[in-house]
Amino acid sequence: MSNEEFRGALARLAAGVVLITAEEPPLDANGRGEDVGMTATAFMSVSLDPPLVLVSLRNGSRMDDLLDEQPLWAVSVLAGSQRHIAGRFAMKGRISDRLLFDDIPYVRGEVSGAPLIGGALATLECRTEQRVLAGDHTLVIGRVMSAALPSADGGPLTYFRGHYRQLS
Repeated sequence: MSNEEFRGALARLAAGVVLITAEEPPLDANGRGEDVGMTATAFMSVSLDPPLVLVSLRNGSRMDDLLDEQPLWAVSVLAGSQRHIAGRFAMKGRISDRLLFDDIPYVRGEVSGAPLIGGALATLECRTEQRVLAGDHTLVIGRVMSAALPSADGGPLTYFRGHYRQLS
């Protein structure tokens, strides 16, 4: 089986789209760290008791490196109208995340300090419980410390056959 065959087969599986965010530790005691964000489709619920979720991160990615150091992170479940946010944080080769957050409404999570995107269907704040190496990815299992439903409007943003889609 080739990588293309494997990728093509799994592209037929619709997935919800989330934005994973975390705050880098500050460089000095007087400042805030830089906010970091990453679009993910490999995200799922793991357990109700205790409340656990899982996100799959490419080994060596900025978010993988950050969550290896920073145990607190957040998840914003994106609405169908937030395709532009998903695309922005999925860009490869970007220099800094600081500008990516500039015109996006968000609040800072009380538990994680990470950005929680305004208009998201749901937000979760997590603390890493376990990291599992799995091939070229790391599975990060997080305990959900808080959950909120900031927006009841609209349907979810999904990813199917290589494109963002809205459920009608």
